Amino acid sequence: MSTETRGPLLRVEHLSVSYGHVNALRDASLEVFAGEIVVLIGANGAGKTTLLESVLGINTPRSGSIVFDGREIGGVAADRNVRAGICLVPEGRGVFASMNVLDNLLLGAHNNMRNVPTSLRRVFEWFPILAERKNQIARTLSGGERQMLAIGRALMSAPRLIMVDEPSIGLAPLVVSDIFSILKRLNGEGYTILLSEQNANKALRCAHRGYVLETGTIALTGTAERLLSDPGVREAYLGA
Repeated sequence: MSTETRGPLLRVEHLSVSYGHVNALRDASLEVFAGEIVVLIGANGAGKTTLLESVLGINTPRSGSIVFDGREIGGVAADRNVRAGICLVPEGRGVFASMNVLDNLLLGAHNNMRNVPTSLRRVFEWFPILAERKNQIARTLSGGERQMLAIGRALMSAPRLIMVDEPSIGLAPLVVSDIFSILKRLNGEGYTILLSEQNANKALRCAHRGYVLETGTIALTGTAERLLSDPGVREAYLGA
């Protein structure tokens, strides 16, 4: 798919978001084209989660524009944005711990109930472990399994844009590799992904492009290859 002849699926322009007197985002701009994996890199507190939550509709921008599929959605309620095709897999593998795996997945399909059998079958194909444990209570899953459940629940909504916030936090290195392999596979099947991640090396190696966020401001952008080789990025985020 050529991104040169088509406009972006998501365009964020000059976005500023404040929590009281704290400026969490300042004049941030980014684009995500259909079929891409785009990664937001930055330290804890850089504004990555704020940006994702603002796109979903959890935060109301102080200024700027958020356009999804040609339509302004800045300040639009999150449930409307979910119905439009945006979903967020939150940091910390936010699942309903007291519910079983199947019920967690069905909650993700609240706006897509007609397609539940097809969606459920595909999620179980992607994550066979969830099919095996569909009657298991979510709190008893491992961290990696809960992350898979959170991604699977998002997929049940038939999203056009999947936003994933810090999927590697608290997971063992081998599990982290599995999660990034899953994201690459989903992208290969046509899903567009906006990823927030502190593990810059893993994230950039699975992404097409990236943005570096520093204290609420976009400090650098480029292809994944360019950012991986950038001396400043290597020193600050890659330990090189």
